[in-house]
Amino acid sequence: MEPEKTPRERAEDLINLLVSDWRPTAGQGLWAIRIVLALIVGLGLLTLVGQPFGITLWDWLKLLVVPAVIAGGGIWFNRQQRERELEIARQQRQQELEIAERRTQDEALQAYLDQMSAMLMPNKDQSSLYESQPGGSMRTVARARTLTVLPRLDGVRKARVVQFLYESGLINKGDRVVDLRGADLRWTYQPSADLRGADLSKIDLSSATLIVADLREGDLSGTSLYRADLRGADLSGAFINGSRLSEAKLMEAYLVGAVLSENSMIGADLSGADLSGANLVRTDLGGANLTGVKNWTDDQLRRAGSLKGATMPNGQIYEDWLKDREGAQHR
Repeated sequence: MEPEKTPRERAEDLINLLVSDWRPTAGQGLWAIRIVLALIVGLGLLTLVGQPFGITLWDWLKLLVVPAVIAGGGIWFNRQQRERELEIARQQRQQELEIAERRTQDEALQAYLDQMSAMLMPNKDQSSLYESQPGGSMRTVARARTLTVLPRLDGVRKARVVQFLYESGLINKGDRVVDLRGADLRWTYQPSADLRGADLSKIDLSSATLIVADLREGDLSGTSLYRADLRGADLSGAFINGSRLSEAKLMEAYLVGAVLSENSMIGADLSGADLSGANLVRTDLGGANLTGVKNWTDDQLRRAGSLKGATMPNGQIYEDWLKDREGAQHR
């Protein structure tokens, strides 16, 4: 049987129930003491004043409790009303900022598309961007404009830039006019439904930032993703055959059902990635980091082109891991 709690313990339980994380500060404690002392002094004075008239302390309390409750309720109501007004004002301000941000991004995207479209059309002063020479000023300007506008856009609008460049034939691998190496393609606001199913085959995205990018079911065959940052990216069902992902960052990436065959993934970091159903046939994983990869099978790794020097899921180097496996089979 539990011992009966003291009044102080019951009071503490009530406070914890009403405000579980409440802890009085030193200033609050001091003010509480001042208020209690003021009440004691005030009640003492009222008692002395009421004695000649036969008015007891209890009578004074009954007389003052209703006004006190009304005053306290009014203060509480006003405070709640003020907090609601501040919250509504904060939400409205947030909505206004979001609308302004979207408008700014739309204007930046439209200005970029207008500028690039103008560069694609030849005029009496200059030839078109298509006819420009590699390393020439037009291509330099086009790349600069592209790399400048991308960090200002969210995922959806970045996808429109990439799609525009692809559809215009400006980032095709065979005749790349605009170089996207090192481009910031991370999805800032909406990580879903950005480049899902997009055809980005045979383009150069070396060193591009594609953190948490949605590339599900996309076609990246023959694409260079050398040193690209694909941390947390969703590449489920993507076709990435014959591509270059050497030294790419694929930590925590989703590669469920992805076709990664015949790729160069030398030195790639796949730690924590989900390899469920991924096709790694004839892919070079030499020196890759496979620490903590999820849903992998022996058959997947056996079909890989090379695992020389790779760090295996249990943290062992491939050669040591293979010796332990072979030793366990002969026991």
